[in-house]
Parts: sequence; C-alpha cells; structure tokens
Amino acid sequence: MRESQYSTGDPEIDGKLRALVNECCTDAERRSVYEMATTALRLGIDCAKYVDLKIANTALKEMRRAFKMFTPFRRARKVTVFGSARTLPEHGDHERAVEFGRLMGKAGWMVITGAGSGIMGAAHQGAGRSLSIGVNIKLPFEQSANETIRGDKKKLMSFRYFFTRKLFLLKESHAVVLFPGGFGTLDECFEVLTLLQTGKQTPLPVVMVESPETGYFRDLVRFIEQRMLGHGLISQEDLSLFRIVKNPKEAVEEVMRFYRVYHSSRYFDDKLVLRLERDLTDDELATLNDGFQDVLRSGEIARSQPIREERGTHFQGLARVGLDFNRHDFGRLRQLIDSINAFDA
Repeated sequence: MRESQYSTGDPEIDGKLRALVNECCTDAERRSVYEMATTALRLGIDCAKYVDLKIANTALKEMRRAFKMFTPFRRARKVTVFGSARTLPEHGDHERAVEFGRLMGKAGWMVITGAGSGIMGAAHQGAGRSLSIGVNIKLPFEQSANETIRGDKKKLMSFRYFFTRKLFLLKESHAVVLFPGGFGTLDECFEVLTLLQTGKQTPLPVVMVESPETGYFRDLVRFIEQRMLGHGLISQEDLSLFRIVKNPKEAVEEVMRFYRVYHSSRYFDDKLVLRLERDLTDDELATLNDGFQDVLRSGEIARSQPIREERGTHFQGLARVGLDFNRHDFGRLRQLIDSINAFDA
C-alpha cells in the first residue's frame, strides 16, 4: 500500500495498522480501509464523546450491511418509489402505485421502497416479493415492514438513522418515482432534486404521478414555479429535473425514455463521459454541439473510448461521448440527455 498522509499521529500504531490492513485486504482496498480504520482510532484518540462514537459506529455498521445487501443486485435496474405510508388501499393513489410496481416488474426492474405500508407497500405488492427491496427505518410507530417484503432476509434491512437510509434509497436507484405523501415524501422529493441540481447525484429521471383526486403535484409545482422560480431562487432549467405524469403507464414510459439511448455517466480526468446504448452519428453530434455550447468549459462534445478500468466490465461495449462540462448547469445537462434520447424517438 502506498504511504498515506493520513495518520493516527503515532508512527508505531500506524505501522501496526498498515500491516494488519495489508494482511486482510487486496491492493485495491487497502488505502480506503486503512483510512477508515485510522479515522476510527482517531475518534478514540480525540476522546470523542460516547454519543458521537455511537453515531459513527452505528452509521458505519449500517452502511456495511447495506453495501452487502445490495451487491448481488448491482447490475439490476432499480426504481425507488416514495409516497405516504398512510395511503389506504381503497385510495386511487394506492391503486396507481400497485399498477406502477406491476408494470416496472414486468419490464424487469426491481422496486426499492422504504418498506412501509401505504404507497410503499402498494409498489411492492405490484412488483412482487422477488423484485422488491426494502429499506426500512426503526420508528416507534407506523413503520413495520409491509406484507410483501416482511421477513425477506436477503432484500430487507432496517436503519436507525434516516441519513444512512436515504443514502441507499438514492445511491442504488436508477429512477425516482413519487406519489403524494407527507413531510417525509416532500423531504425525499426536494433532497433528490437538490442533489441533481448540485451534481451530487448522477443523472436519473424524477417522475411525479399526479393524483386526480387531489391535484397534489399540480399545486406543488405551482408553488415551485411561483415562489421559487418567480423569485429567482431556482433557474428555469431546474424545472427540467422532474416530470409530472397522469398515470402509472406514463410514469413507466418516462423512466424508459430516459434510458432509450443514455445508459450512465461518470467523470474521468475531470471530463464527463456519457455512456450510450449506441454510437451517435456525426450529424447528431453536430446538433448537440450547436445546442449545448453553453455548458462546455472548452472543446466540444465528441466520441470517447473506454478507459482501462472499464475494460472487461459490462460497460466495455457501450458507446460514449465526452465533454468538458462546466459542473454548474445540471438542468441543462438533463436537457442534453433528453436531446440524446430524442434521436431515437
């Protein structure tokens, strides 16, 4: 393992820790594991308070368990569904969530929810147990696992902390679909929009399924447009980060449309690379360069090749375009992806 600048402050302890990590871990893992172990020791050396140690310890253990749970399903496309735990089975929103889960399962997608009842249970009911993943939260009320996922030892876990739970609701997802809900649903809605707006979340579709009974999202978007956009608190392009649809079928179509040509993205050497299902033609590249020069710091949008780390992986056969993205206009980035997908409309 390469010498790390990260240290406990005691060379003897550093040497023992480095030897232990070298014995237990592969070359690729050693640096990160060494730094995590050093951080844990530094908390003790710093005489962190018991409650602080408890938070750090619990969060790390929850993340380890969740990484392990999701690993077998990393290649599967997954959609996260947010919505109220209080929605009753006879409500139209519940019926629409069941239908959405059924349609996504039919398309081969897995459905992640917070594992509760209401909208969460409905989406799992539609997808079925084999395609459901539950990310539960320990609460004194309202949040026992729904019937579909209850007792699943491979695809259900409960978190103590909301922040670790929310990490995995988004980290492992390729799409977010929202049904009406309370404070928690709005919290999740605006968190994912904030992460997309600031580039902390890789691009994904955010779809709001309207409730004809209440006009829930119509009123929410009116607030966003009048109070946020109208007062200059967001930009016009930020409205491209989400869509409102009328029914589950349209929600599925919106998710699938996002991945019609676009596959995934990653930064390499400070350049953004968009992985695509097919190569773009010269005319299509010219169209993108004409329409999106404003998001480039330099150069142009051009074809790109797999890097060394991607060779031999499932990413190797994908086409690519690279761009020197300004890392600021993420609403425009979503519009760029939409334009790429529209080539196959």
